[in-house]
Amino acid sequence: MIMSIASNVHAFDKRLLARMIGALGEDKIIGRIALELGQIFSELLPDMLEAETGCDITIGYAGFRTGLRNEVIADLGDGAVLGDVSLRNWCTDFQIGCDSPVLIALVEAVLGAEPTSIEEPLPRPLSKIEIDVGVPVFHKVAEVLRTAVDAPGGFEPVVGRPYNSPERPKPDPTIEDVYAAAIDMTIGLGPVLSTFSVIVPQSVLLKTEIASVRGAGENQNAKSEWAEQLEEQVRRSAVTLEARIRLESLTLTTISRLQPGDVIPFHDGSEVRVDVNANGRDLYVCEFGRSGSKYTVRVRDTHGSEQDILRHIMS
Repeated sequence: MIMSIASNVHAFDKRLLARMIGALGEDKIIGRIALELGQIFSELLPDMLEAETGCDITIGYAGFRTGLRNEVIADLGDGAVLGDVSLRNWCTDFQIGCDSPVLIALVEAVLGAEPTSIEEPLPRPLSKIEIDVGVPVFHKVAEVLRTAVDAPGGFEPVVGRPYNSPERPKPDPTIEDVYAAAIDMTIGLGPVLSTFSVIVPQSVLLKTEIASVRGAGENQNAKSEWAEQLEEQVRRSAVTLEARIRLESLTLTTISRLQPGDVIPFHDGSEVRVDVNANGRDLYVCEFGRSGSKYTVRVRDTHGSEQDILRHIMS
């Protein structure tokens, strides 16, 4: 009798349970909400980003995707940048993801490149400085979303510092994943066209009423000082420099027998050449010297102009 009862016990269907408790919705319903959000992003975000960056950035709705959240985020690929976001009284844990090429292009535009002349970069992890440039984009996306969902209390979204998608911690296998939807938007700068996504649990979206924001997207004529401030921030960012000095050639036998206290002469006789680089890119040709108790290098030549060096450091 006991064996008969046990054989009739089956695991409850996970998707059915999620639908019963409002954590999984029909694609038709999710699609309608995604489209409404996409229209608001298309209306509000271009002017907000132009006011911040001084660049003509185009935004368009690109559809939606559904699935378990970790899978939806993984589908963004290794060339995306992620930001963890919370908005009190709406959702405590959702994500914004953006393809890296448009953020790389934005750095070039901030440094003075004509957007129409920028070649589309390949997706890749961003440097710290490139992520600094991308931070305001994530904040503006979150700000538009706050306006659209009209969460009670008027709280501001809290946007974590963006990070390269390969740096996202592996999901905890003991924590059950949730069903989510990604609202996908195109974001273009000159010839560079990328995608950003807002990934939200379906349990939140299904309870969300999209607020009317008619008239809120009127052109903001006053350009902020963000671009100038950001460029200054980029120029003031601390960068680790490395110096290489060529030493006299030695045989492998001699090198293998070197002991503490042994001396290896510099290759150069009088003025010792030093190659200074950052992030693996050569920046300066210097000569080795000393000032008081400190050893120094004196710059003798550069590898390119000021703008070239800035791009070398950030790429």
